[in-house]
Amino acid sequence: MNTTQTNPALTSENDAANEDSFFRRLYTGEGGINIVGKRKRWYQIAIAVIVVAVASMLIRGFSFGIDFEGGTKMTMPPASVTTEQAEEVFTDATGVKPELVQIIGSGEGRILEITSEKLTQDEINSARVALNDAFKPVDAQGEQTPDAIGDSTVSESWGSSITNRMLLAAVVFLGLVFAYITIRFERDMAISAILALAVDAIVIMGIYALIGLDVTPATIIGLLTVLSFSLYDTVVVFDKVDENTAGYRSSTRRSYAELVNLAVNQTIMRSINTTVSTLLPILALMIIAVGMLGVGTLKDLALVQLIGIIQGTFSSIFLASPLLVTLKSRQREYRKHDEAVLAARTKVSAGEDSNTESAAADAAEGTGAEDASTSEMEQSTPKRTVKTPKLEGDENKPLSWRPGQ
Repeated sequence: MNTTQTNPALTSENDAANEDSFFRRLYTGEGGINIVGKRKRWYQIAIAVIVVAVASMLIRGFSFGIDFEGGTKMTMPPASVTTEQAEEVFTDATGVKPELVQIIGSGEGRILEITSEKLTQDEINSARVALNDAFKPVDAQGEQTPDAIGDSTVSESWGSSITNRMLLAAVVFLGLVFAYITIRFERDMAISAILALAVDAIVIMGIYALIGLDVTPATIIGLLTVLSFSLYDTVVVFDKVDENTAGYRSSTRRSYAELVNLAVNQTIMRSINTTVSTLLPILALMIIAVGMLGVGTLKDLALVQLIGIIQGTFSSIFLASPLLVTLKSRQREYRKHDEAVLAARTKVSAGEDSNTESAAADAAEGTGAEDASTSEMEQSTPKRTVKTPKLEGDENKPLSWRPGQ
């Protein structure tokens, strides 16, 4: 019984070669990943994430910062005070429980920050006196004084004005995006890009609501920034789509969906490289500015950018182009072209099958005719006997007859 043994070294070498080949093809745009063909799967993933995000926004709601809801913020050098001690002293002095007490920064730049609902001037003065008596803060010159405790108050009307301006900025941004892509490419691409951006915004806001992160002006600025990044990545893909599909109706070699999928494969490595190179400085910003320096504004900005860039990369690759194909597939001219491509492939396949059958039949007929001809020749040709003289010393050698012998 024969047994075949596989060499583990050869198997690992083959696997490595196949992996290397896949990444090489992915890098050169020849990966052949069927992204557009599996668009229903990406839609299902996106819908599931959107449902969770919307549920988070409706159930948990948003935690708006002082700039949106209005309120009072008091700051002082923390010295050896803890957040629990500061919260207790503040509550006893004002009768108001603070919404957030945190220590930001590091080293000599550390600051104790107390955020609460809007306080009257008398309540602010009471809190300042109580904090000064309890913790003896010092100013920049090292002198112990109540002036080392700062305060700022934002009215609700100002926060409402900021909210309206942010919403207006978002609407103007989306309008300009739609106009640009419509003029540069076409309307269906603009619709696909806007839908992908809407998914990005919903997912980012849903994550903020789910985790309970504060929404600040820096968050909105970061949101508009990552939407711009996602749009940039989508435009790069659409530019390749526009190049691949130029004059596609004159050929039945590939359908519109296949040409779009080819464009995505040709740009996917560029999208990955852009994402990685963009995430590195953002991670550095979070580690240095937030982890070491504790700058709250930079934390809000870096966090929304980190979440948004990952989501934007997903939408530009797995949503924008598939959405474009879905819109095109509803139009008659594109359906006709798909039918023409399918008919051409069916015709080619049928032609190859018929050619194979014809070749086999011709071979069979040729063999039969040759056998019949040979039989007739054998019957009509008289047999002749050729006597070959026997040579000495050549008894064991085969002899053959040649003309003239």
